[in-house]
Amino acid sequence: MFTAAPSTAASKSEHYAELVEQARGILAGEHDRIANAANFSALVYQSLPELNWAGFYFYDGTELVVGPFQGKPACVRIALDRGVCGAAASQRRTQVVPDVHAFPGHIACDAASRSEIVVPLVRDGQLIGVWDVDSPVPGRFDDEDRVGMEALCQVFLDSLRA
Repeated sequence: MFTAAPSTAASKSEHYAELVEQARGILAGEHDRIANAANFSALVYQSLPELNWAGFYFYDGTELVVGPFQGKPACVRIALDRGVCGAAASQRRTQVVPDVHAFPGHIACDAASRSEIVVPLVRDGQLIGVWDVDSPVPGRFDDEDRVGMEALCQVFLDSLRA
């Protein structure tokens, strides 16, 4: 059984670099999307402070459908024109939202969430889904988190290749 080692990183970017290596380790040799998404969600949720939700929404050709996650029960389906997840998916651009209540069309799956980061998952030009992370702390995510989460998501995407 894999458990995340306590971080010895001195900075946020070093902590993300450690997480990237841990993600590579737990996803190595496995190509099943659900298995990898489950372990990836648990790794991130247990390794980063001040999170209340971390997980996947996968694109089914029409809308985003909840996948493996850590946290409270979530919204099951999200249209591409709704909320932070829909914006990330439709614009194919990471969304860093310091105050979800100020985001037009925000979907409040958990009223405790105050900030959010969503990374679109795109492989070979095709939308796979989004990686969504919420925090009860306003302004929890910044550009270092964006860079770190995008690097982590690349490890996830790479694991899906046969």
